[in-house]
Amino acid sequence: MTVRAKFVVQKIQCSYQTKYKNDSDGRLDYKQPYNVEMRTVHMSPVYGNGDPNHENTKFWEASPSGGLTLGTINPAAWQQFELGREYYLDFAPTPTPEA
Repeated sequence: MTVRAKFVVQKIQCSYQTKYKNDSDGRLDYKQPYNVEMRTVHMSPVYGNGDPNHENTKFWEASPSGGLTLGTINPAAWQQFELGREYYLDFAPTPTPEA
């Protein structure tokens, strides 16, 4: 079963995230840090507008609180989010791993 929610972007923050280069064996070399830009997208559930038939009112009545914070260093990902824009979030269970 999939659960659908509707969230709105409230804030987008820019910051730096420390990453580390890989050594010759492919392991992280903690002696070689460098900074990359990170964007953190803060979202909250949409709120009702008073119209009982409006989609946002229906979502608000079903889930009036919550939040989602997504941090990414991938510009292609953060460029998909706009401040004030609404997004559907679909939650579906992943397949159960076989033992």
